[in-house]
Amino acid sequence: MENIRNFCIIAHIDHGKSTLADRLLQATGSVSDRDYQDQLLDDMDLERERGITIKSHAIQMNYEYEGKAYVLNLIDTPGHVDFSYEVSRSIAACEGALLIVDATQGVQAQTISNVFLAMEHDLEIIPILNKMDLDAAMPDEVKDQIIELIGCTRDEIIVASGKTGLGVQEILETVVKKIPVPKGNVDAPLQALIFDSVYNQYRGIEAYFKILNGTIRKGEQVKFFATEKEYFADEIGVLKFKQEARKELKAGDVGYIISGIKTAKEVKVGDTLTSKDRPCTEAISGFEDVKPMVFAGIYPIDADDYEDLREAMEKLQLNDASLTFEPESSAALGFGFRCGFLGLLHMEIVQERLDREFDMDVITTVPNVSYRVLTNKGEIIEVHNPSGLPGITTIDYIEEPYIRAQIISQTEYVGQVMKLCIEKRGVLKNQIYLPNDRVEVSFEMPLAEIVFDFYDKLKSISRGYASFDYHQTGYDKANLARLDILLNGEMVDALSTLIHKDNAYNFGRRMCEKLKELIPRQQFDIAIQAAIGAKIIARETVKAVRKDVTAKCYGGDITRKRKLLEKQKKGKKRMRQVGNVEVPQQAFLAVLKLD
Repeated sequence: MENIRNFCIIAHIDHGKSTLADRLLQATGSVSDRDYQDQLLDDMDLERERGITIKSHAIQMNYEYEGKAYVLNLIDTPGHVDFSYEVSRSIAACEGALLIVDATQGVQAQTISNVFLAMEHDLEIIPILNKMDLDAAMPDEVKDQIIELIGCTRDEIIVASGKTGLGVQEILETVVKKIPVPKGNVDAPLQALIFDSVYNQYRGIEAYFKILNGTIRKGEQVKFFATEKEYFADEIGVLKFKQEARKELKAGDVGYIISGIKTAKEVKVGDTLTSKDRPCTEAISGFEDVKPMVFAGIYPIDADDYEDLREAMEKLQLNDASLTFEPESSAALGFGFRCGFLGLLHMEIVQERLDREFDMDVITTVPNVSYRVLTNKGEIIEVHNPSGLPGITTIDYIEEPYIRAQIISQTEYVGQVMKLCIEKRGVLKNQIYLPNDRVEVSFEMPLAEIVFDFYDKLKSISRGYASFDYHQTGYDKANLARLDILLNGEMVDALSTLIHKDNAYNFGRRMCEKLKELIPRQQFDIAIQAAIGAKIIARETVKAVRKDVTAKCYGGDITRKRKLLEKQKKGKKRMRQVGNVEVPQQAFLAVLKLD
C-alpha cells in the first residue's frame, strides 16, 4: 500500500483539467502514441464538442520515482454543478486532490465549492496554476487568490501548462511526495466504495470501486449494501487505458467489477460493496439516492414512435442511472414520459443524446421543479407536474425547493447581478469582496426561478465573467398558483405552469400574446385565455379567416346582406363547436423563450 496514491482533479468548467490529465497520461507512458487523442478521458462525442466532462472516469498510471515504482490512480470528476453528488463520491474515494486554476480567469464559483468538498474529506490539496503559456495569464494575481482560498504558501503553487507540458514532472513528483498513503486494513472484512458505473452492452454494468478495507478475489460472492443484492465477482481488475483483469485487489486499490448486472438501478453511486461470507458491519457514510431536481415531459413528435422512445429511454438509463422517467399522457401531446433530471445541463444532454444516439425527434414541455403540497387533511403530496396539482379547495399550502446560489463576478457588474437575483425572488445572504476587483455574493432563491433563463441572463449581463454555483437547501412555503392556458375554453395541459402569484398576470398576458402570433388562423375565432382556477386573467383572440359572402349583393335592400351574414354567422358557430385547434410545436418552445 505504500506505493499507491489515489487523487482526483478539481476545477471549474473549462480550466483545462482534461488536457492536463492527457499530459499526465503521456508522461507516465500509460497510453501508447497510437491510441492517444486529445481529451482522452472524455470518450463521448458530446463531451469533446462542448469541452465539458459529463461522466467521471478513472485511470491507473505507473510512475517510477527515485528507483521505486508507484501506482497512481487518477479519478477524474465532472466539473458541472448538476453532477455535484458524483464529484463528492469521487472525492471520497481519494486521499488527495489537484486543484487546477486557470491563470487567465482565476478562482471561480465551482472551484470554491469543490475545494470545500475536498476539505470536508480531509484531502491533501496540491494547487496548480494552469494555462501559463497564454499571454493573458495573470500569475501573481491568481496566486494571491489561491493563497487566500486554501492558505498555502507561494512556493507550493505549481506553475503548469496543459498545452505545452510545463510542470507535469513536478506535479507527478509532488503527488508521490505529498499525497498520503491510503489507510486501510488488508485483513479486515471487505469494504469498498462504489464511485461510478458504466454500461457495457456485452457484459452488463461495470462498477468502479475503491477498496477501503479488506481484499476482493475473483469468483467470490459480493453484496451491495443499499440494494441488498448479491452477485458473483465474475471479473475484477484495474483501470488502465484498457481494463486489466486481476486475481485479487487489496485495500487502497481502485478497480472495476463485472458481475453480470443488467439494470443500472441495482448499482448506486456511493453504495458500499462487501463480501457475502464475511460482510463488514457498516456502510461507508455519505450515501444518498440521487434525487432529480428538474422535471419535464418528453413526447415523441409522431405518436407512433412512442414504443421506440421507451426503448431509447431505457437504453439511455443504463448509461445514466440518474435519469428517471415514468409514462404520462397529455390531451395535447398524446403519450410520453415524465422525466426527472439533475439539472438543466443534464436535461439538455439527455435531449441531445436522444437525438444523436437514437435518432428520436421529441417535444419537451416546460421544465419545472417538484413541489410539496400539504392538504387540509395533513397529507403531503409530491407534485412533479402542474396538471397533477389537487383542487385549490383541498390545498392548505404549497412548499417549493430553495437553493443557496454563489455568484462570483467583477465588481462593475455586481449591481446588475443583484438586480437579476432580486427579480428572481432572491434574498441576499452574504457579500464578500475578493482580491483583484471581484465580489462573491450569496443568495437564497427558489430553484424554480433559475430553471428558465437565469443562467443565460447572468452570462449576458456580466459579459460572460460571472460564474455560478448552487446547492439545494430545503423547502419553504410559497405563494403559488397554477396558470392554465385555454383555447376556445379547453385547457391545454402541456402549457400549464405553477407560478408565483405576483408574476402570474404578466406571464399570462405574455403567453397569450405569444400564442396569438404562433397559432394559425382558422375558419372561426379562437379565444386564447390565461386562467387561474376559474378566473380569467388575460385574453387574446385569433380572428377567423372570412369569406366575403356579401360580394354578390350590389344595390338593393340592406336586409338581403344582413340575411347572408346571419347565415354565415350560424355556420361559423357550428364550425367552432366541432373544430379543434392544432397547437404548433413552436408554441411549446416559445414558453421557454418568452423574453
